[in-house]
Amino acid sequence: MTAIRPLSLGHACVDVYQGAVAALVPYFVAERAYTYAAASGLVLAASLLSSVVQPLFGALTDRWAMPWLLPLSTLTGGAGVALSGVTDSYGLTLAAVAVSGVGVAAYHPEAARAARAAARGSHAAMGWFALGGNVGFAAAPLLVMAVVTAGGLRATPLLVVPALAGAVLCAAGVRAAGDRAGTSAATRDPGHDDWSSFLRLSGAIVCRSVVFVGLSAFVSLYVRQRTGGGNAVGTAALCVLYAGGAFGTVLGGRLAERYGRLTVVRWSYVVTVFAVAGVVLVPGPSVLVCVGLASAGLYVPFSLHVTLGQDCLPRRVGTASGVTLGLTVSVGGLAAPAVGALADATSLQVALVPLIGLPMVGRLLLCGLREPGREAQAVPAGSGSSSTA
Repeated sequence: MTAIRPLSLGHACVDVYQGAVAALVPYFVAERAYTYAAASGLVLAASLLSSVVQPLFGALTDRWAMPWLLPLSTLTGGAGVALSGVTDSYGLTLAAVAVSGVGVAAYHPEAARAARAAARGSHAAMGWFALGGNVGFAAAPLLVMAVVTAGGLRATPLLVVPALAGAVLCAAGVRAAGDRAGTSAATRDPGHDDWSSFLRLSGAIVCRSVVFVGLSAFVSLYVRQRTGGGNAVGTAALCVLYAGGAFGTVLGGRLAERYGRLTVVRWSYVVTVFAVAGVVLVPGPSVLVCVGLASAGLYVPFSLHVTLGQDCLPRRVGTASGVTLGLTVSVGGLAAPAVGALADATSLQVALVPLIGLPMVGRLLLCGLREPGREAQAVPAGSGSSSTA
């Protein structure tokens, strides 16, 4: 756990920048009069390059250990968001958030590989690593609100501070992990790669990602409309969406130890269908409760997706990590402009309705999937680790 702590905290600092882009959307709409489609284009810019380069970084980390990439990618992710508000040019703003997306993409495969090595197969340790990212997501709206409310979009350079801290933490985490985090292809797990199961799992994660990114981009604006509140209410909704991830991640790890990963993942997708329906259809302040339930449902399988993917591709842990922790999550951003365009043409509520059915599509993709590798042999309830490494 010694090495996991700084890696988890560094993960939090990096994932601030995944949450920051969505948190900035209402301010771009208010201060620069962006349309929904234009604002969601920023989410797309942060996701598009990330989606393209993430498999490349995953393949590279399967061949070579690149611990130096963790602090460098952290600084890159922070620099892009920091520069996003300093120009009035929409094109340059898109470029800035795209650079941030590349930094985040470069971080996740190597970080997940290092965390897996440091965790030595412990679900609890990997849960802490994933929890760090969730905390970063949850902190992003508060940080953005504090900075932009005080100084407007021109103050976004202050948002580089988490990246500076994260670079130091990542370097410390790699040093603490020592040889375990510094090894590469020589330490691959034995076994064969099950690409069929991995692709089905990835399809389910894409469905989850589209729902999460769609809510991230628009739940702040939508809750303000539904409740008649101001920026504070919208920011609170986004915080609930992200903060619920902390609860969901911890709960998912504990439930997986008792009932098995796939059972927990499947049921979480079913619960998410009803929770998202509540977000879209429930009026008034009660919508915040539904946001919290949706967040928990979306995050219960989060760290389980990563370990399942790694166990499906035991000889390509970096690639599996890049896809399950990064690519499939980033792909959700590709749908954000479509949601925004539909909202411009109809209403925000109508645009969010399609998100209700996507978790069920993901659940159907998981039908017949079996526990990969040695994880199929049950871990006694209450044990602190499992043989996933």
